Amino acid sequence: MIMSEFWYYRESKEPEAKKFMENKPEPDYDLSYSIGERDFVNTGKASSEIKLALKRLGVDNTILRRVAIAVYEAEINVTAHSRGGNIIANIYDNCVHVVFKDNGPGMKDINQSMEPGFSTADEMIREMGFGAGLGLPNIKKNADVLHIESQEGANTFLELVIFYE
Repeated sequence: MIMSEFWYYRESKEPEAKKFMENKPEPDYDLSYSIGERDFVNTGKASSEIKLALKRLGVDNTILRRVAIAVYEAEINVTAHSRGGNIIANIYDNCVHVVFKDNGPGMKDINQSMEPGFSTADEMIREMGFGAGLGLPNIKKNADVLHIESQEGANTFLELVIFYE
């Protein structure tokens, strides 16, 4: 199996984002969460808590919305498409860096998964109102950096960065 990788940098933030990704400092705050397989009752708690932590730090509402959308979409993807996983959110004075690591089964083709409308959701997920194939495109739309590593039959690693300024 071949590891597949995807990188995205928002053009307006690319120099700042590349510098950050190369030299990540120690975070001011870090939060961690577990995501259960198909645990839709608790899905969304991490995105809500991260948003609340940033709100307490005085982060602008427009940024809070982008963070909430990106993190929630990734949370849903881990819940719906994997065997569970973990989230680590590192909060800095100018950005939030969130890492998702799931417990497989991985993505067959990341580029195809990035296409709006493409979904591998099963019938149960669709009946719950999820699986429209907009998760990864929405994450990309709201993140300043999006990095994904995956391969079929293995774990998926997704990280995103959103700058406050």
